[in-house]
Amino acid sequence: MNEEKDTYTLEDLAPGSTALADISPPARLSVFGDPVAHSLSPQLHNPALKALSIDSRYIRVQVAERDFPKALALIQEKGFLGTNCTIPLKFAALGACDHVDDLALKLGVVNTISLEDGKIFGSNSDGPGFLRAVREAFAIDAHDLRIMILGAGGGAGRAVTVQCALEAPERLVLVNRTREKAESLRAEIAPMLEDEAIHSASSRVKVAEWSDAGLEAELGNIDLIVNATSLGMKRSDPALIQPHLLQPHHLVYDMVYSPQRTKLIADAQNNGARTANGLSMLLHQGAISFETWFNREAPLETMRNALQAALGAGDGPLI
Repeated sequence: MNEEKDTYTLEDLAPGSTALADISPPARLSVFGDPVAHSLSPQLHNPALKALSIDSRYIRVQVAERDFPKALALIQEKGFLGTNCTIPLKFAALGACDHVDDLALKLGVVNTISLEDGKIFGSNSDGPGFLRAVREAFAIDAHDLRIMILGAGGGAGRAVTVQCALEAPERLVLVNRTREKAESLRAEIAPMLEDEAIHSASSRVKVAEWSDAGLEAELGNIDLIVNATSLGMKRSDPALIQPHLLQPHHLVYDMVYSPQRTKLIADAQNNGARTANGLSMLLHQGAISFETWFNREAPLETMRNALQAALGAGDGPLI
């Protein structure tokens, strides 16, 4: 019987390769990425598959962007049920699908692929996973919050921003180091927030300057602050928000989860604000992908416990 690898390659999927032969349970799900070696997705999904007695294994596959169509064809030939797609493959996945659901089209990226009857179906669990995480952490829905998103122009920030816009919050403030990216995104989502009976879109969504003065002018009228950047992963990273600008009424969601207590979270807690990190988003993203593939409720607590155990042994990026 072959010994399971931490990470597989395109060659391992090729016809004639025995790399996946005799693995028990058989590999039927995966995550594609470049890099992918530190993804926690297998630690999240394999305990869930085992808990529900599903005879499938979830593996990591290193896939360069240029090789994405080939990798997708190879797992189809091997009878896979689907795959997750992480950086930098989410845009390639969007173009490779036969069918893409409405939400993934609006978000502009696919991170969950389902393979059924020779067809490729694309969806996205980023935005819905974020909404579930916020609801779980703070017992309130995004619709009822005034939201500021730091890093609104990036990949993760874009998905969260569009998802928040679809929830029609009272106020949505976009902040990005490259202001032009935030302005472009504001123009894209403004029609989603048009409601003349309440407010015009121009008053509900705006772009703020990423400076102490720019943030201070907005934060008094913000409930939820979201860090959608990677800043906070290193001790040397600059402060996202000066500590004195964080207030007790703020809810702070930092999508970084390694370390689990970033400087932003520490500063917010010291000022009496409620906080949560990106671990819950990773959990709920995975659960939504699982539910997409199997059309049944994911064993959330099993997945949560497995993820916490995995983080005790090592860290990895968001899928």
